[in-house]
Amino acid sequence: MNRYLSIFALIGLLAFQACEGPIGPPGPQGPEGEPGVTIVGEAFEVEVDFTSQNGYESIFDFDPAIVQSDVVLAFIQWETTSSNQPVWRALPQNVFFNNGVLVYNYDFTRTDFRLFLDGAIDFSSLGPDWTQNQVFRLIVVPADFAGGRIDWTDYEGVTRLLGIEEKDFIKLGTKK
Repeated sequence: MNRYLSIFALIGLLAFQACEGPIGPPGPQGPEGEPGVTIVGEAFEVEVDFTSQNGYESIFDFDPAIVQSDVVLAFIQWETTSSNQPVWRALPQNVFFNNGVLVYNYDFTRTDFRLFLDGAIDFSSLGPDWTQNQVFRLIVVPADFAGGRIDWTDYEGVTRLLGIEEKDFIKLGTKK
């Protein structure tokens, strides 16, 4: 009896392996054509003047609000190379002076983000190179990417992962 049961089990296994349905449609592709889900991250660019009148901060609205589980990364244009390429550094960014430390920093909620000066230094002692016409890029990273193996301080890596190009940065000008 055990022998017959083994034979029927083997025939059943072979029958299930031989069954194959039609090939389904291809799934979505990622930013570089690889298989995966296409998830779009938002990207913003702002230019900020930090002054005593604005409390050395600027606040910008997300319209519409971002998803509760999304994360916002911020980068400051630190310099440009000899070939006129911008160099982006992740915030917070520290600058050490003889009279203290300047920190470019940010925070965010679902509805807005704030760029501000922080640190143990008298902000009024800073020259315009440190406070005027500061360019920042903010990238909203969808929660689906939160656990990935990536250096989130690497501007090039983040934009490549999310498929963000220069044309995708929305320039914001209205501040609270």
